[in-house]
Amino acid sequence: MLELRVDGGIAVLTLCRPPVNAMSAEWVARFDALLDELQGRPEDWSLLHIRSTQKIFCAGADLKQLNDNFGRDIEAQLELGRSYQRLFARVQDLDAVTLAEIGGTALGGGLELALACDLRIASSRAKFGFPEVTLGLIPGAGGTQRLSWLCGRGTASRLILTGETIDGAEAHRLGIVQWCVEPDRVVAEAARIAGRVAAVPRHASAGAKSAILAAADPQVDGFDRETEVVRTCFGSSATRALVTTFANR
Repeated sequence: MLELRVDGGIAVLTLCRPPVNAMSAEWVARFDALLDELQGRPEDWSLLHIRSTQKIFCAGADLKQLNDNFGRDIEAQLELGRSYQRLFARVQDLDAVTLAEIGGTALGGGLELALACDLRIASSRAKFGFPEVTLGLIPGAGGTQRLSWLCGRGTASRLILTGETIDGAEAHRLGIVQWCVEPDRVVAEAARIAGRVAAVPRHASAGAKSAILAAADPQVDGFDRETEVVRTCFGSSATRALVTTFANR
């Protein structure tokens, strides 16, 4: 369902639930358990790389489980949706950089997972979309919010209200992903990006992420957050060594 490997400062979390990496209550529990494991060993990694072994990155919620919940108290389905929201908020707020490698389709909850990551690279042939309205639903795991934050109301309205599916090139043009490459280059380029970020001191990348997130939070003064992060950086022996080496070149 989900596998974890940590090597060279990179934690690779692989989605491996055939055929489409469908999300479910069990999937959330397993994802949370792996994040618990990672947060118990922060010295081993500085970047979380989320990828898939399937042709599809993630097609979203398990529709069979959703259909079964129609015959039960609606609160069961609402609580499942809240569990997705909590998990993706946890991914977003991790004290480390996150990268989604999207080699195939990312629909519904799969796209919501990708949007919770800091960085996204996609195949030009990958498919993106929120088809929920075509089923009489809406993206309920943070998609309405994160897509609006990322790309603005216009793009969010286009994709969410129409249920349109777009390819990786269009997702790149709209700013949904930061990189778009040909299918045969996705794995190598994702590894290159992961390696570059992992080479950065964790306190700097995590601090920069914190400051970036503050820009979207009206309850936080982003400028004060920048100053707090800079203070932390100045107190780091790694930062002092890197600055000294650079200054002496």
